[in-house]
Amino acid sequence: MGEKCSYEVNGKGVALVTICNPPMNALDDDTMLALESVMKQIHGDERVHAAVVTGDGPNFIIGADINRVQEVVTAEEGEDLTGRAQGIINMIEESPIPVIAAINGMCLGGGMELAMACHIRIAGDEIKMGLPEIRLGIMPAFGGSQRSARLLGTARALDIMLTGRFIDMDEAVSIGLVNRTVPQADVLAESVRYAEKIAEKSRPAVRAILEGVMKGMTLPLEDGLRLESRLFGRLAGGEDKKEGIAAFLEKRKPQFKQR
Repeated sequence: MGEKCSYEVNGKGVALVTICNPPMNALDDDTMLALESVMKQIHGDERVHAAVVTGDGPNFIIGADINRVQEVVTAEEGEDLTGRAQGIINMIEESPIPVIAAINGMCLGGGMELAMACHIRIAGDEIKMGLPEIRLGIMPAFGGSQRSARLLGTARALDIMLTGRFIDMDEAVSIGLVNRTVPQADVLAESVRYAEKIAEKSRPAVRAILEGVMKGMTLPLEDGLRLESRLFGRLAGGEDKKEGIAAFLEKRKPQFKQR
């Protein structure tokens, strides 16, 4: 995977994924390939119960590689570039483990698109976010036009994309773009602590919740409810359900077996 994306797992089951392409951590071809490799490893790593994605240095991610975008001059090249990037970023949203974005610095363009694919977003209180592609005569195309509308609603998404303006963290929290803000220096530590709280829960239950929400929101309500029941049924006979209820009744912390 090279040095463009690092990956390490702590003793509590949290993988820390760091985008390492300073100074902007731009999502160039090599960085995207490194991210794809890391996500495949994480999905196959039984040690990992949650993941945190952050940027190296003072920035989270500031967009795609502008030089690479400049080279794209045909419709076919544009569709190929963005389709490939969308597929890699989809691996985050479709991950069977929760992925938390630790937004430690400027988060623009492709960075915001990647952050929106994460399941939870924790940001520094001085951060700016945005989808400013319109300033370059293009549009968000690493999933940004679709995820922003689903996450924020069409009116807010269009406001952000059509103006290309930057969003401060007060607004980001109020519109649901980020889950919480913390002091700038504490972003990574708080994100890892948050991930560790999830990692100590029953892994089958965590996966079922993720599947229910992420798949369910693409389905009609009736089909989503059937999916919810099927997932609950999958958990009903598991050891973790027995342990969780026993621990609750005995007023102790559960010791999940992860099955």
